[in-house]
Amino acid sequence: MKDICCIGHITRDRIVTPHQTVYMAGGTSFYFAYALNQLPKKASFQLVTKLAEEDMKAVDDMRQAGIDVRVYPSSHTVFFENKYGENQNERTQRVLSKADPFVMDELKEVEAGIYHLGTLLADDFAPETVKALSQRGRISIDAQGYLREVRGEDVHAIDWKDKLDILACTDIIKVNEHEMEVITGLTDPHAAARQLADWGVREVVVTLGSEGSLILADGQFYDIPAYPPKAVVDATGCGDTYAAGYLYCRSQGVGYAEAGRFAAAMCTLKLEHSGPFDRTIEEVEALLKNV
Repeated sequence: MKDICCIGHITRDRIVTPHQTVYMAGGTSFYFAYALNQLPKKASFQLVTKLAEEDMKAVDDMRQAGIDVRVYPSSHTVFFENKYGENQNERTQRVLSKADPFVMDELKEVEAGIYHLGTLLADDFAPETVKALSQRGRISIDAQGYLREVRGEDVHAIDWKDKLDILACTDIIKVNEHEMEVITGLTDPHAAARQLADWGVREVVVTLGSEGSLILADGQFYDIPAYPPKAVVDATGCGDTYAAGYLYCRSQGVGYAEAGRFAAAMCTLKLEHSGPFDRTIEEVEALLKNV
């Protein structure tokens, strides 16, 4: 059994900023897996993904980097275009192709203490799949995919279908300020977190970009600062890096506030370059000591 298993599609990404256009692999599972792989192997990890045969190089590269990857075939690979303005907190997206959803028959041999569901689109995981996994381990959800509806190639924010059924069996959820408002209808992060907790989530993590993040667990709020980066280069994958750091700590019994600060520091270092997190735990700890 693994301590953490991330289940999610690897994508082909076109990242457009005012300064450059970059083509690379991506997706929640991609950024999450590489971030965890940079940390000491105190928490065992496996990635479960699906993509088209012609994009298998991304999996080969991950395996060469030392990441344990279980891969299933898909008729297509998810192809995202992420476009940023000067404000890296704002992003527009297009989806140029979709992958096949995950089904329980593929996951019946996957065993983990925490299942992190890296949703990209609303139909990645059926409610029955989430419920079945919740009987075998703790469920962690990145909510972003549940709130994305593809119309043509454009991505539109929608409310979360079946959210009450799924949240009732969710242990940990990560949302940003936009996602929390879509799900709860509330604009105040503390009120939104309370609503998610009332719906059954045990640990609520709300990321607020440059304003930091907050965690609600066991009825108590923890305010986590954002640590200023040396330069803001690319925000793609920052939320996934935060989730990796947070679950890495929580899987080892680290407290909520300490786990949040560690995750925030990883996020800051990720902001300073394009591509997945590539720093060391010593650099994370040094940043925390120097603020």
